[in-house]
Amino acid sequence: MLANQKLSCCTGILLVVLKLVHTQYEYLEYPLGYPDPLQEQYTPPVLAPDTPRIQLRLAGHKRKHNEGRVEVYYNGTWGTVCDDDFSIHAAQVVCKELGYQEAVSWVPSSKYGKGEGPIWFDNLQCTGKERTLALCPSNGIGVSDCKHTEDVGVVCSDRRIPGFRFVNTLPNHVENLDIHVEDVRIRAILSSYRKQIPVTEGYVEVKDGGKWKQICNTKWNQFNSRVICGMFGFPGERKFNARVYKMFARRRKPTYWDFSVNCTGSEAHLSSCKLGQILKSNDTCAGGMPVVVSCVPGRAFAPTPMTGYRKAFRQEQPLVRLRGGAIVGEGRVELLKNGEWGTICDDNWNLLSATVVCRELGFGSAKEALSGGQLGQGMGPVHMNEVQCSGFEKSITECPLNKEALGCSHEEDAAVRCNIPAMGFEQRLRLRGGRNPFEGRVEVLVETNGSLVWGTVCSEGWGTMEAMVVCRQLGLGFASSAFQETWHWPGEVSADNVVMSGVRCSGTEMSLSHCLHHGAHLSCPRGGGSSAAGVSCSETAPDLVLNPQVVEQTTYMEDRPMFMLQCAYEENCLGSTSDQTPVNSFRRLLRFSSQIHNNGQSDFKPKAAKHLWVWHDCHRHYHSMEVFTTYDLLTLNGTRVAEGHKASFCLEDSECDEGIEKKYECANFGEQGITVGCWDTYRHDIDCQWVDITDVKPGDYIFQIVINPNYEVPESDYTNNVTKCRCRYDGHRVWMYSCHNGGSLSSETEMTFPGLLNNQVTHW
Repeated sequence: MLANQKLSCCTGILLVVLKLVHTQYEYLEYPLGYPDPLQEQYTPPVLAPDTPRIQLRLAGHKRKHNEGRVEVYYNGTWGTVCDDDFSIHAAQVVCKELGYQEAVSWVPSSKYGKGEGPIWFDNLQCTGKERTLALCPSNGIGVSDCKHTEDVGVVCSDRRIPGFRFVNTLPNHVENLDIHVEDVRIRAILSSYRKQIPVTEGYVEVKDGGKWKQICNTKWNQFNSRVICGMFGFPGERKFNARVYKMFARRRKPTYWDFSVNCTGSEAHLSSCKLGQILKSNDTCAGGMPVVVSCVPGRAFAPTPMTGYRKAFRQEQPLVRLRGGAIVGEGRVELLKNGEWGTICDDNWNLLSATVVCRELGFGSAKEALSGGQLGQGMGPVHMNEVQCSGFEKSITECPLNKEALGCSHEEDAAVRCNIPAMGFEQRLRLRGGRNPFEGRVEVLVETNGSLVWGTVCSEGWGTMEAMVVCRQLGLGFASSAFQETWHWPGEVSADNVVMSGVRCSGTEMSLSHCLHHGAHLSCPRGGGSSAAGVSCSETAPDLVLNPQVVEQTTYMEDRPMFMLQCAYEENCLGSTSDQTPVNSFRRLLRFSSQIHNNGQSDFKPKAAKHLWVWHDCHRHYHSMEVFTTYDLLTLNGTRVAEGHKASFCLEDSECDEGIEKKYECANFGEQGITVGCWDTYRHDIDCQWVDITDVKPGDYIFQIVINPNYEVPESDYTNNVTKCRCRYDGHRVWMYSCHNGGSLSSETEMTFPGLLNNQVTHW
């Protein structure tokens, strides 16, 4: 009896502990390997006969196909919805009626532009459970005191409701409705294309009512093909051999969708196109065959690089580039104009203009047009403002703009996220053992003896650049840490063996397999298991950029007696001959100030934890990073003649942009770091903020500064971590001029400055 009571008591305690443990990690959602929540299955709404029959669509200046101004078709006319009393519950009804699983948010005040026609609904009081917006309590259909400046918009989730079917209650007005299907794909039919990655040619199929269906080609045109290729990451389409597909269609009877497609060619997704003509079920595709598209991949994704695509892409330096993005095909848009790279202001920035950028760079259409410097702030001039593209321009530089619009700051820098081809890279890599999907031991899928097996990566030499590639390959953003020991993350026991070693990445590769590595000849003394490589990823990262004008304006020369340089001598901040310099003699120092801005999306913090910081008794401060910046004086042919370095003795917010509060202060062993929108100033009059030029002969030189040179802290963009100046020294005075950041000038100009072109080697 007593034993039973003890057992019952222990069981109860265990259940409470398990519940507490579950609650503790509930916020982490579902880690990899856990089953996903059950998805809601679509059931067509059963409406009472007296329910007003309406249709919905999303319109206006969209950024993605699943967001826009809510428009309602009623009584033969399209109209809008007022934002008065609108709520997330009303947005939920709208999104579900359009076939999306849920609403993400809603926006008032005609964010997606002003609509036209009647304002059909005002003061909606939805609970979120209504099967149609017409069932939500309101003032009554058409009863409103609003203007179109109050038109409401919604943002729906990307996920569609499984089994959703388009229900057309207004058959005479089908051509003005957006396409709502569960999914779209290009299915390779010919054997030569089935094995090819990415899939560039095949049937266009839509999933409707849980079944994949083909589209009849009798009403199909090149604009429709352009949209399909764009949404799958391809910049353009080409002709294909129709006879082969006709033969295939005769052998296997297709299952056709009930509708045709009507695109203008500027849409970013099929869901933004309109439904075309309804096809009769007894005569589905008379004289036609299933729609086939053949797409042209961009250079980075061509099955055989450059073969057959030489005419499609210019080989000279591009006029447009993306910076600050975590993955290929996303970033801040930068233009080269008058030999200098600059940005685009986000005024009027939309999906049409973003798509022109994406196609120009060899990607597909844009899936998102970002504003407000969301992917970090650029440097240099703002080259374009109020850009208004049609979507068909070959380059963003051909689009109309407002040359009179002035006063745009880098807080308004425009950015894009482009559709890129499905390469399947993410299926050959996984993270295991972490507390959430953003961290864990790195496990790769490799071919061994003819079969695919999972294994670990040797951690010897594993660092930030390699971790960056892993996070990019998995679509998890930027690396926040790289780990050489993963004993705290037990991965899959069957994957303990090392299958990849000697990995060296530049940080720009799309897949870990693209990095240099040992191949089949593995070498890893420490082995895998608890010593395997690991990463943690983050959606955001800092971006440090030095202000070149401050260097140019504050440079001067000082002869300083050796007895005043003892602390600097101890910290190795003087030239190699300083150990033979008498105490009463001088060292000649090239001094300057550094103003280092954080233009990224998250704070810059030292890699080492606080308890690992090193105390320097001479200067009475803690070093949180071994080397934060390096300074080099180079000859005009790139030979180093003098060098210096700056340990990060005090990372803190010296000043911030308006409206941003300082967070980091070194005093009293305080936290170190640089907040987004703030900068850390190393004044010219502090120790080691110099280059010792005692042994340098008079002449013309290049002065080079590199921030975060050892990649100790991950950043969103390493290319701008280098600053270079021209320097003239006549033996008595020194001048600094033409100071600029790496990557801010044209490649032709940059080649006249020897040294590092940027702080990162690029492989593609």
